[in-house]
Order: sequence, then C-alpha cells, then structure tokens
Amino acid sequence: MSSPSHTADTPITDRAQLVAVLASGEKPREAWRIGTEHEKFGFRLDDLRPPTFDGDRGIEALLKGLVRFGWDPVDEGGRTIALLKDGASVTLEPAGQLELSGAMLENIHQTCREVGAHLYEVKAVADELRLGFLGMGFQPKWRRDQMPWMPKGRYRIMREYMPKVGSLGLDMMTRTCTVQVNLDYASEADMVKKFRVSLALQPVATALFADSPFTEGKPNGYLSYRSHIWTDTDPDRTGMLDFVFEDGFGYERYVDYLLDVPMYFSYRDGVYHDASGQSFRDFLQGRLPVLPGALPTLRDWNDHMTTAFPEVRMKKYLEMRGADGGPWNRLCALPAFWTGLLYDDAALDAAWDLVKGFSMAERNAMRDAVPRMALGAPAPGGTLRELAREALKVSVAGLRRRARLNSKGMDETGFLDALVEIVESGQTPAERKLELFHGEWNGDIDRVFREFAY
Repeated sequence: MSSPSHTADTPITDRAQLVAVLASGEKPREAWRIGTEHEKFGFRLDDLRPPTFDGDRGIEALLKGLVRFGWDPVDEGGRTIALLKDGASVTLEPAGQLELSGAMLENIHQTCREVGAHLYEVKAVADELRLGFLGMGFQPKWRRDQMPWMPKGRYRIMREYMPKVGSLGLDMMTRTCTVQVNLDYASEADMVKKFRVSLALQPVATALFADSPFTEGKPNGYLSYRSHIWTDTDPDRTGMLDFVFEDGFGYERYVDYLLDVPMYFSYRDGVYHDASGQSFRDFLQGRLPVLPGALPTLRDWNDHMTTAFPEVRMKKYLEMRGADGGPWNRLCALPAFWTGLLYDDAALDAAWDLVKGFSMAERNAMRDAVPRMALGAPAPGGTLRELAREALKVSVAGLRRRARLNSKGMDETGFLDALVEIVESGQTPAERKLELFHGEWNGDIDRVFREFAY
C-alpha cells in the first residue's frame, strides 16, 4: 500500500484537473519504464513469529539498519516507517510485511539486479537481528490476531473501516503479500488497449503465481487464497472493472469510478483525518464532513487513487495486481511477462486477439474460479493453463523483439523460464508446497519457513 503522496498541495477547482492527472502519465515509447513492487513476510528465526515494529529485533530496527546502504529514512510521528533512495522506496504493509517499490527502470535485467541488491541488503541486516523473510501470497502459520500492527495513520483508519464492508479486509491488510509491476502508456487509446488486455489476462497471472494454499498451518482449499481474499474485502474498490470494456472508456470514465470509491482519509499537515466512507464528490464541493469547507488538493486526489484496489489499477501508469508474492526468480518473471505482452505492438495486438472475444461473464468466471483452481480453471475454449501457454508465447516473442540485451548478450526472455516451467509441468507453486506438506514435511508447516525463505 502506498505512503502519502508527495504531490504539491495544488487546489482542485475543476474536475478536468482530475482527468489531467491521468493524462499526464502519457509518455513516448522511448520513455516507457518498468516499476516492480514486491512484499514479503518477516519472521523471527527462533520462533517463526512475525517481528513487531518496536524492539531490538523489530521492523523499525531493520529499517534503521538498512540506512547503511544509502537509504534515507522517512519518519511519521517520530518513528522510522519507510526508506527512500534513487526513485525507490522501502515501505511497510500493515503487519510489517516489507515492501520494495522499485525505481522505474528501462529493462528486466535492471529490475532483477535491483531486486537482488535489495534482498542482499535485507538479508545482511536481518541476519544480525536473527530474522528471516518469506515470499508467499498468504501468511501460512499465524492467526490474524497474532499479527502485529505498524504505527501508520492510514492503517489505523483502514483497520476500523474494513470490517464494515467485508469479512476478509483485515486479512488482506495483515496476512497477504503480492508482487506487481507498473507500466506506462503512450496515449489514451494505448492506455485503453493495455488496460483491457491486462485486465482480461490478470487471472492468468494469478494462476501462474498461485502460492497461498495454507491458513494457520493447514491447507485452506485454495491455491491462491490471497486472490480469494480480495473477493470479500470491499466491493466498492475491488474487482474486474467491467466498464473498462465498454465503448467510450477512457480517463474520464476512470475518474468517475474513482469518485464513486469511498474515501479513507485526507492527509494534511502530517495528520490523517478519518474520512472513511465519505465521498470525494462531496469533497469537491467543500462538503466533506470531516473537513467542512475545505477543498481537496492534488495531493488528496493522488492519495485517493491509491485506495482503489481493482485487479488492474491506473494512476499515472497501469499496475498489474493479480499475483501472489514469491521467490526471487518469480519476482523478476512478473515484470517480464507483462512487459513482453504490453511493450511490443505486435505482442499487444496478439494478446488482444487472445481475449477480445471474451464476454463479461467469461472474464468474471475466470476470476471467480482461479483462486481455487489456478491453471485448472475454465477459460473460453479450454483452461487457464492453455490460455497461459498462449500468453507466454506472445510474451516471449514480445521480449525477443524488444531485444534488450545484458552484458552477456542475453535478452529478457530467460526471466520467463520459471513461468514456462510452471505451465509445462501443470503444477503451480501452491501445488508444489501442498505436495511437500502431505509428503516429506509430514504436515509440518514450519518447514516452509526453513526451505523457502530468501
């Protein structure tokens, strides 16, 4: 989840300013970049419990330890709650899940180096604190009431609001981890095509990255329980956004959607004002109950955009949000998958050909089935495994045509090997862990922390 926006406090006096924010994301092809974000669970090596924020072995101590690598600390209420460096940030999810929000980079080689450097730094400090980190989509062992809470103002507001609108929102906050990629668009028409392709294919990413089959030490009946959680978090701000496929979709229609998403807060003068459930439309009229007479600023709007959680989200770029967190090689595979599909014209056309005939009912049926069935979920004309195989072929071809080479002359297609292996074997990461759980682990969930930690 995002931290407060650093956008200037420019007053909003016209709805057109909201549309202009999205349009301002347009970039020529040569300026397109790739931003990768991933979250991971911390645990204490001695008892596997998640570290609290405070204490000699806490999350704040970890953040302060990372400062030695050139990160600048960010404080809230006198506590270090984030780090910044060279266009990247290290932030905290509500229960202390550690997130790297990477810089916007030119190619996947750079992305993978960034991820590797980050994990090296984290491990160097974590070893001193006797902590480990695990990449999965859902906390495999601990109950919700055993998870700590981080001292961030927006999380306090969300924590109180979530149970009013869904039964799993607090689990989303405290017990899930994801990997996502942020990609650019050249124009409104380019955004629309990329939005539609990525939204229709998001269940493919969910299936390929499915890695959350355990709850409180036992199989939960899902392959991506993280994906299921989003179906009962908050219907006002989640889902497949069927309107994206309607004629006339563009920036204005997405602004209308965001205006209908209830607010969480307004962040002013270092204080989070609780506006949960209130209307940004009222805010535009100076009628926000929590701040009577006040008008929103572009900072408020940028913050509000981060509080919608659909499968694909638009800010000044498009965010692919369907994947469970995972190990190092899959953190590099997700940006490779979507870059291959969306950053090459022929690949984008071929990807659109894969999905343009899907009905709204078919798209939603894939989304509904994928948490339990992953690659076995039905897709138009077959299964998600078959659709994933075709999408991977398109992505490989797109990366090959991009021809972004490293110092050894290798292009970006190798980063997809982990996903090709999953499709060819038909076994998702979740199914592999379940096989181990029922086999050599003999039902001992603690083994996952030892065998799959970074």
